[in-house]
Amino acid sequence: MIVYDLECRGEGHRFEGWFKSSDDFARQQERGLVACPFCGSGDVAKAPQAARLARKGNQKPEPSRPAARSPERGPASAPREGGEPVAVAPVSSHELPQQTVEMIHKLAEMQARALKASRYVGESFAENARQMHYGERAVEQIHGETTLEDAQELMDEGISVVPLPFPIAPPDETN
Repeated sequence: MIVYDLECRGEGHRFEGWFKSSDDFARQQERGLVACPFCGSGDVAKAPQAARLARKGNQKPEPSRPAARSPERGPASAPREGGEPVAVAPVSSHELPQQTVEMIHKLAEMQARALKASRYVGESFAENARQMHYGERAVEQIHGETTLEDAQELMDEGISVVPLPFPIAPPDETN
């Protein structure tokens, strides 16, 4: 996943957008699927942003900093079409309570530990989960990608699945 800092050109509202790739961002923008969550404007561009470097696993996270201030407006939903996810999050107009920040860090650490103990199976997640459930292959911890419809079908069949709270990059897309 790629996280872009975005800005609406009309009002200057800043927010984040999460996309599968830079091409995915370009396609969604061309189709008018990227909009400001504050005012609904489709005149949105990438905002200048600092490089985001991943920290090593043995480093402590940096203390959280207050988010940039935005105008007081209620968030609006970004348009959706064709089932393509458009994840946007406005830059908070209120600083998150320290307890919330700590909880999010703990949740991220738990997810990271769970991913280390499982195998990435990509888009064949539903197929692998079914094979294990029906005894067609050995049971192991896996994670991967599936559609909402396939996840619902798995649950209807009695196969437990849990969505990951934070997006992940497939192993072949990380450096």
